[in-house]
Amino acid sequence: MARLALLSDRSPHVVLPALAELVPDVKIEPLSITSIGHVLSLEPEALLVDAAEHPAQAWAVLQTIRERDPRPPVVLVVERDTIERFAWHEVADEVVYPGAPAPELRVRLAMLRRRSGSGDGTVTRLGPLALDTDTYRVTASGRPLDLTFKEFELLRFLASSPGRVYTRPALLREVWGYDFYGGTRTVDVHVRRLRAKLGPEHEHLIETVRGVGYRAATPG
Repeated sequence: MARLALLSDRSPHVVLPALAELVPDVKIEPLSITSIGHVLSLEPEALLVDAAEHPAQAWAVLQTIRERDPRPPVVLVVERDTIERFAWHEVADEVVYPGAPAPELRVRLAMLRRRSGSGDGTVTRLGPLALDTDTYRVTASGRPLDLTFKEFELLRFLASSPGRVYTRPALLREVWGYDFYGGTRTVDVHVRRLRAKLGPEHEHLIETVRGVGYRAATPG
């Protein structure tokens, strides 16, 4: 399995010079929709998408990736002056700027790995829900659920501490990362979508604590 895959029309030494130092096994593919099938077949630990030179093209590629397979974590490489041009928070999980130094890149990749539960091989359970952090598979009473990566991460984080209440800023920090630009409304939107996918029989497992935030219901 390729450790990382970079979608870019530029040399990785231009996009992120520190990348080769930190991750020697990086697969490079053009920033094109036609590259997506091959990249996903590599089953990378994470995808890096270069949006610095052609942000509109990167946006189209990321939308297609999320439609085809919501599981791979995505690191967005984007210029500061285009960070608000698109709703990147809907398609990416972490952000770095071009030329990010090795220490910053190392920390961000580690944070992404921690939030995704990469490689721990455990199953988190919440009542009838079972979340496999190795395969990103979620079942509700045996029925598979089709969740996006971020919906999975939000559910996994809440389910790991049933009964504990988290504020919206805390969820943004823990699930989206400390440098996330989306705002607390992003949490509400994802909770609403998550409840819709859980269905009427299971939506109560994500509780709203009025004036505070959200928590996973205590089983039983």
